[in-house]
Amino acid sequence: MATKLTDLAIRKAQPRDKKYKLSGGGGLTLIVMPDGAKYWRLRYRFAGKEKELSLGRPYPALSLKSAEAEAISLRLLLASGIDPAEQRFQTKLDRKQKAAQLFREAADAWFEFRSKAWAPRTSDQVRDYLDKDLLPILGKRPLDAVTTKELAALSRAIEERGAPDVAKKARQWLAAIFSYARANGWASNNPTQDLRAVVLPSMTARNYAHLTLAELPDLLRGLETIDASPIVKGAAMLALWTANRPGVTRTLRWSELDLDQALWVIEKGRDGMKRGYAHLTPLPNQAVAMLREIRKLTGTFEYVFIGRNDPGRPLSDGAVNMLLKRLGYRGRQTTHGFRHLISTVLNEQGYESDWVERQLAHGDPDKIRSTYNKAVYLEPRRKMMQDWADYIDRLRMQGK
Repeated sequence: MATKLTDLAIRKAQPRDKKYKLSGGGGLTLIVMPDGAKYWRLRYRFAGKEKELSLGRPYPALSLKSAEAEAISLRLLLASGIDPAEQRFQTKLDRKQKAAQLFREAADAWFEFRSKAWAPRTSDQVRDYLDKDLLPILGKRPLDAVTTKELAALSRAIEERGAPDVAKKARQWLAAIFSYARANGWASNNPTQDLRAVVLPSMTARNYAHLTLAELPDLLRGLETIDASPIVKGAAMLALWTANRPGVTRTLRWSELDLDQALWVIEKGRDGMKRGYAHLTPLPNQAVAMLREIRKLTGTFEYVFIGRNDPGRPLSDGAVNMLLKRLGYRGRQTTHGFRHLISTVLNEQGYESDWVERQLAHGDPDKIRSTYNKAVYLEPRRKMMQDWADYIDRLRMQGK
């Protein structure tokens, strides 16, 4: 007859080169690992097959007395014709099913399912927005308790910080999450069904608010003197110097820049670029000088404008708009609004509309007439944007 396992014997059990077992009788065993950890297991037979089940917590978190009591409970299940492993699986499944009735669990399950088909950068972006914009507000809310009204308020809050594109994507993700939850039987509610009707009236011109040319000098002087991160200020100025989209500007990579040639090369299919168009951006001298200074700070990272909390990720979508808000331009100027301002000024100053449209990356360059493949109007645009950067400098000096 095997000697009954005791607490003293367990405490004295020393680790060996390989794991070994101490028997507690009736299939209960203690596994002693080479690192000294001690885990409880229950060996049993069910339907003619030998199985082994972990009792969860290791010794001494689960004492000998508690392990023996748990083993007795599991043997009673066996006597009733129930496989303890199967029952544990069903219990976990039920718990997961119940937990998924919360928005956080449903959102995480949807993300895990959908992200398998996404590119890594897309997956990282969606995860970032979920964690930053949706889960802090909705995470603990039961799915069927969420209302259209609160989703509309959430969407407006994102818009009002100057990120209308993020608000649009957030509404799309909300609709997908609730659709996924209903398909899995976690919710019957669909608060996103009428969300567009509630949100649309608030999406006025403030989404792309921009100043008049007469108001620009004060903004330029404010950007120059405000005590703020040179990375955020650099992103704001690059948007002004190039007219590129905010999402593309804040995710600029060092690999896309040829500072010696004063060029920013965006390859076809680049994330953040509308419809994935390729685009060549001539850089004025002022932009090249700024980027050389920024390289001293972030040149060892992938992104030019790195995130405040994670240098492995780009600047957040609301950073520049928050800077504009600090300057007193909330509702009057957004990063995207720079494009409207630049387009208006360049057209009014008599530059060819085709040059301006190409600078704004409007339309597919592969389908636009050109003499040098995708380098559409590159040289005249280079002069145009240098003229614009010089003009900005003169505006900033007004009143000094």
